[in-house]
Amino acid sequence: MTANDMANKLHYTTPASEWSQALPIGNGRLGAMVYGRTTTELLQLNENSVWYGGPQDRTPRDALKNLPRLRELIRSEQHQQAEDLVRKAFFATPHSQRHYEPLGTFTLEFGHSEDGVTNYKRELDLDTATTSVGYEYGGVGFKREAFASQPDDVLVLRLESSVKSKFTLRLTRVSEREYETNEFVDSVVAGKDGTIIMHATPGGKGSNKLCCVVKIQCEDDGNFEVAGGCLVVESRKTTIIIAAQTTFRCDDVEYAAVGDASRALEQRSLRENHVENYISLYSRMELNLGIDQSDLPTDQRLLGPPDGSLIALYHNYGRYLLLSCSRPGMKALPATLQGLWNPSFQPAWGSKYTININTQMNYWPANLCNLSECEIPLFDLLERMAIRGKKTAEIMYGCRGWCAHHNTDIWADTDPQDRWMPATVWPLAGAWLCYHIWEHYQFNGDMEFLKGMYPILRGSVEFLVDFLIEDATGRYFITNPSLSPENTFLSEKNTQGVLCEGSTIDKQIIHAVFSAFVETVSELKLSDDLLAKALDSRERLPPMSIGSFGQLQEWQKDYIEHEPGHRHTSHLWALHPGNAISLTKTPSLAAASAVVLRRRAEHGGGHTGWSRAWLINLHARLGDDEGCLEHIGRLLKDSTLPNMLDNHPPFQIDGNFGGCAGIIEMLIQSHDGYIHLLPACPKEWRDGHLKGVKARGGFEVAFEWEDGVIKEPVVVKSLLGNDGILQFPGGRRVEFDGPGVHHICST
Repeated sequence: MTANDMANKLHYTTPASEWSQALPIGNGRLGAMVYGRTTTELLQLNENSVWYGGPQDRTPRDALKNLPRLRELIRSEQHQQAEDLVRKAFFATPHSQRHYEPLGTFTLEFGHSEDGVTNYKRELDLDTATTSVGYEYGGVGFKREAFASQPDDVLVLRLESSVKSKFTLRLTRVSEREYETNEFVDSVVAGKDGTIIMHATPGGKGSNKLCCVVKIQCEDDGNFEVAGGCLVVESRKTTIIIAAQTTFRCDDVEYAAVGDASRALEQRSLRENHVENYISLYSRMELNLGIDQSDLPTDQRLLGPPDGSLIALYHNYGRYLLLSCSRPGMKALPATLQGLWNPSFQPAWGSKYTININTQMNYWPANLCNLSECEIPLFDLLERMAIRGKKTAEIMYGCRGWCAHHNTDIWADTDPQDRWMPATVWPLAGAWLCYHIWEHYQFNGDMEFLKGMYPILRGSVEFLVDFLIEDATGRYFITNPSLSPENTFLSEKNTQGVLCEGSTIDKQIIHAVFSAFVETVSELKLSDDLLAKALDSRERLPPMSIGSFGQLQEWQKDYIEHEPGHRHTSHLWALHPGNAISLTKTPSLAAASAVVLRRRAEHGGGHTGWSRAWLINLHARLGDDEGCLEHIGRLLKDSTLPNMLDNHPPFQIDGNFGGCAGIIEMLIQSHDGYIHLLPACPKEWRDGHLKGVKARGGFEVAFEWEDGVIKEPVVVKSLLGNDGILQFPGGRRVEFDGPGVHHICST
């Protein structure tokens, strides 16, 4: 294989025996996990609006009248009584939001037993977003290719064999357990026009009804027949289209899905359209971290120490996955906890949107990696959350504006999720998401986008200024109730506690959102009576504190950590993804952040995939190249499945996206007001090149390095006409002015 192949292809010599070995395809809305089997090929299908149930009314009605008492109990550190009150008055009923479900199961029965198969090869080509299988059986050559077309909005399978062969197509809707016989369908009908039509209604009142359509076309003189609810095909060359729609986006789902499939079959340039659309986005950026001569299959490569091309492959795979599970469009939906690919009717954590880190991490690569369009579905959901969140803010907290707790779903539910004390009552998740508005604008300078999102940002600020209360001294504004997501402390009385006043992440997020609001008002040249209150509230936020171990405190008080190696590093939010802590602006806080990371590592931190990915980004912001590389190695070794998807465990896609972004944070950063080249590049990455990467201020950057030294000039495009500063390794800074392409040297 060529060096480019090593960094842009996942390849295997055996079929997938389980989901963790199957390969994902997707067009942002519609996707599949492709197993590449020879006896019975399996595609587990997903469409991102197939969820259990419709909207719910779950807002806790008794929260507001109990809020003063809860605040008193928290302030006086009566933790057990506070938690009892939360259980009684602040948890929602039903306690869970809706969950994501599979679309269906598509099989192709070939009967080619694996012991008779030779020359088997299976791969996913990231350059073309296609997965393929090739092998020989009984002296006959077989090839299959599958891809998810965004322009034609369908899944496409193309089958070829050296002679005519017979196979059977079946469509159903069953769980991921292959021995299960329960089917979750309303009807499955095969027609003489070469179509299988499946209808299903996910459980729960108000569910989105679905229709999935399989339509075939023999490209030679082949033929097919209907046998019960399946199609039996005999052909040498066949095209299969899979289309699906739900009532989330259209009323007549069968008409819409059949129309999608029929139009696709009439399209003679399906593959060309797909590749052209995909490449226009994927090829914007390129990363090379050196050449490795190994041609081992991907699953075997993951067993050894990661070389540069494997790390580049992991990064490129992250960009592929983001393009495959989050695209703008009509009623677009963002990537869930599992992206697009959920095989289970009872998925882990509901395969929802977990918004106390995980959904946010899904979009860390979007702007940095020149894929800002992929973040638009997140903002579409945010707009709907701001509507639902007004009710949550008013009924639970008596506040204006809007808020959201630590999960949401397809219906933009903003009420508390679960009955789990360390996470459930945390109304700042919406504010964190609002920080993405300002980050998106910083990279792209899209004034119309900022105007459109301004009411959502303003609504979050309204909630925050109302929710803040004075601390016991009357000097500072703090949040109460508060918590540090999912973590627990030991109080001064040596009892376990969760609820507190003014956790560190709360004041960091609030400071950042207030600052984003101030900057947005300035950018849009607005006069807003909320501005003065936001400025005053920001000034009265308590400063971050350094604790007895020299660490950045996680809570307002220097509590002992109940779990020192906890997976969340929420109090380092201001280091990453925020920017209030940095080596140059706040060296003492940066040093205290490094102590946190050391203590987390000493106690087994980073044991989940997404947590390990966050650590890469945090170490990168501290310029710790060795720490970054250590965590990349452990992410690939301990938290990556054979198909290179992230393993929490179980599978969560956030680690893929966090790792993808972290690799770039090691090579370029722009959060401190200048573009910093190779801020945390390890010596093992002696040679490499990066092009098409984005920096805040509307810059696109390309550069190479050899033996750790930048090859000059560095090419910077000022897409918005802004001036900028470029910092070379060693600290030399060069200013550049105005629009156009700048070729910059250090001397």
